[in-house]
Amino acid sequence: MSDEAPPRLEVEPHLALLRAALAEDGAQGDLTVQAVVPAGTRATADLVARAPGVVAGLPMAEPCFRMLDPAARVEEHVQDGDRVAGGERLLTVTGDARAILSAERTVLNLLRRLSGIATLTQAYVEALMATGARLYDTRKTTPGWRVLEKHAVRCGGGHNHRLGLDDALMVKENHLYAAFGTTGPQALVEAMGRCRAQSPGVPLYVEVETHEELVAVAALRPDVVMLDGFDLGEVRAAVKHVRSLPPPRPLLEATGGMDLHTVAAYAAAGVQRISVGAITHSAPALDISLRIRAR
Repeated sequence: MSDEAPPRLEVEPHLALLRAALAEDGAQGDLTVQAVVPAGTRATADLVARAPGVVAGLPMAEPCFRMLDPAARVEEHVQDGDRVAGGERLLTVTGDARAILSAERTVLNLLRRLSGIATLTQAYVEALMATGARLYDTRKTTPGWRVLEKHAVRCGGGHNHRLGLDDALMVKENHLYAAFGTTGPQALVEAMGRCRAQSPGVPLYVEVETHEELVAVAALRPDVVMLDGFDLGEVRAAVKHVRSLPPPRPLLEATGGMDLHTVAAYAAAGVQRISVGAITHSAPALDISLRIRAR
C-alpha cells in the first residue's frame, strides 16, 4: 500500500455531477415509488459490499440522498481507502423511503465504479510491493470523473500522474509527427528544447519508444523518461544506461502493455515508476447493493 493516506474527498466540486446524474435517472419523477410507496413513508437502508474490495467515493452518498430528502441522515461505517469484506456494511441512510429508492441507483453507480478502481489499483500496488516501484494512473479516465477516479486510485494505494494538460509537459509520438512530420532522437531533443524554453521549471516527461531515443533524451535530464512498450530486455538495458549517467538522473517509468501478471517483473527490472491505464479505464465495478430494512 502507499504510505500516503487518501485525503478526504471534497464533495462540493462534484455536486453538479450528482444533480446531473439524478436528473438523468429521472429521480424526481420516479413513477414506481410514486405508485407503490405511500408518501411520507420512512425507511432505513444499508449499503453493503457483496464482494471484498477497497472503498472509494463514500462521501458522495450523503449529498446525493439529501438532494432528494434534505432531512436524510447518513452514518458511514467505513472510510474511503478501507478494505472491506463481502457482506460488510458501508453506510446506513435513514429518511424518506421514496427519496432513498430514487437515489439508490445513482449512489450505487458512483460507489461501484470508484470502489472498483480502488480495488484494482490495490491489486497492482500489492503486486509491486516487493520491488519499491510506485504505481501511477494516466489520463484515461471517464470525462467529467477524472478527479473522482484519481481519488479512487489514491484510495487503492496508487499515485496520480498529472491531472490535466496544463500542469505538466509530456512529449509523445503524436506531438513529434504534428510538429516535425517524423519521430526519432533528433525530433525529441528539439521538442524538449521548445518545452523548456516555453515553460521553464515545469515538470517534463518524455516518452521514448527505442533505446536510441532513450539515450538522447536521458542525456538532457528530463524529470521522467517513459519507456513506452519496451519489453523486459529493453527495460533492463534502459535502466543500465541511466544508472551509468552522473546524477541528476531522470526517473524511469515503464508504461504500456503490462498487466497484473507481468507488472512486477517490469518493476523488478529497476524502474522507479509504473503507469497503467487499465486501473481507471478497465476496472470492474465492485459489487455493492442497497437493502431496505424490514419494518
